[in-house]
Amino acid sequence: MKKTPAELPDDVETLKRMLLERDKRIAKLETLTQKLTERVQRFEEVLNLAQHKRFSPSSETYEGDGQVFNEAEQVTETEPEEVVNTDAPTLETTVETPTKAPAKPRRPRITPELPRIEVLHDIDTKTCTCCGNELHRMGEEVSEQIEFIPAEIRVIKHVRPKYSCRTCEREGTEVAIQIADVPDTLFPKSMATPSLVAQIISAKMHYGLPLYRQEKMFSEAGIELSRQTMSRWLISCADKLEPLLALMKTELLKQPALWADETTLDVLDVDKSTCYMWVYGCGVEGSAGAKLVLFDYQDGRSGQHAVQFLDGYNGYLQVDGYAGYEQTSATLAGCWAHARRKFIEAQQAQGKGKTGKADWAINQIQKLYALESKLKTQSAQIKQHQRQQLAAPLLKQLWDWLEKSKDTIPKESLVSKAISYTQKQWPKLIRYLDDGQLNIDNNRAERAVKPFVIGRKAWLFANTKTGAKASAALYSLVETAKINGLEPYHYLTQLFEQLPTANTPEALAKLLPY
Repeated sequence: MKKTPAELPDDVETLKRMLLERDKRIAKLETLTQKLTERVQRFEEVLNLAQHKRFSPSSETYEGDGQVFNEAEQVTETEPEEVVNTDAPTLETTVETPTKAPAKPRRPRITPELPRIEVLHDIDTKTCTCCGNELHRMGEEVSEQIEFIPAEIRVIKHVRPKYSCRTCEREGTEVAIQIADVPDTLFPKSMATPSLVAQIISAKMHYGLPLYRQEKMFSEAGIELSRQTMSRWLISCADKLEPLLALMKTELLKQPALWADETTLDVLDVDKSTCYMWVYGCGVEGSAGAKLVLFDYQDGRSGQHAVQFLDGYNGYLQVDGYAGYEQTSATLAGCWAHARRKFIEAQQAQGKGKTGKADWAINQIQKLYALESKLKTQSAQIKQHQRQQLAAPLLKQLWDWLEKSKDTIPKESLVSKAISYTQKQWPKLIRYLDDGQLNIDNNRAERAVKPFVIGRKAWLFANTKTGAKASAALYSLVETAKINGLEPYHYLTQLFEQLPTANTPEALAKLLPY
């Protein structure tokens, strides 16, 4: 309760003690107010981020990728913490998002390689209705439509005549029955053909169609083909592919730079609740050199799984922030996409149209990506030189900003967490400056594992460890074929036709998808 001057004591020492006590209470209240303010801000970030994830597009494509920002939210480089331009929005103002002009409808492109059937629509009478003279053909109008013909399923009936000698039969001697040898096939004594197995694998691993749906499709076509039978075929197929996969792994470990990632997988016959599918690879689409993708199923996420798979590999390994890869002998390179993702989340948590510190960091990272976009087609030597000349100064500016900002932001805020993550990963994040063979991020690994993740949403889990390992083998072939520009079905069909007769390492090497 507030006291009047008359109620205050006359003693100076007493007044001093009262002032000191009041200062202490004020200090406590200010501290409490600051904590409550930070807590409210944190709740607001959580709410804004949750609303963005629920109601906004899920794509991580960020506006301005590949170019330097020049938008209203851009902050000056000289003083990144403050908005110098008085016309630019502050933390408490909103920015009107410019509306995009609606895209013009585009007619689907029809590849010229498809077969054409010409249908002529001509008039019945070719005489002029005015003068009666004969009409001449002055040109034509051409339009194309796409006709869909369902896949043809047919049965190949193998007939092997048997022969015997009548003379030997009459004389009672031993009769030798002669019959043609059975052709070498991938699945002896089975109705499976290379094209059928290739279709099942391609449908499941390439298009994410689970076996129970394929079972229904075959049933509608008049074929009783259970998912259990198809599963046995895939497991048997994976076993026969082990020599080919061994060659692929040997080639992979020869490469100077690899990338890796991992994702969860539920397996019913494993005691652990969560298993993992690991993916390793090298190269990117359209680049020179080896391009491989290998999946590896393991019961857990221990870094020892990566150690065992890489088996002493000491080249570059581009990964996300998972600490398990530290146990390997590889030189780790970080992923700027993950660092940027942290700041994007902080930006989204600010609320729609608002700007803050996260915007400056995103802008700076986008400049790094803009440089990489320009260097995309250059050699590794040119990339390394240009990165040292142009990217290194941008990284120095970003680091100085991180150091300057880390102590001025509430510790529990998403911006603070983004700064902390980036600083912890910094030695790995700048590793791409050292070698032009490295990428700025680990997005290639995430693209490689994405088909598996999409398929997992449809089939949810694996029944057994054997099935999970078979999936790893088949996904390895499908994704390696894709990264090398091969259509999975056609490649697998050819592979399964030739694999039974590939009895030498040289013949086996010719079947590799690269």
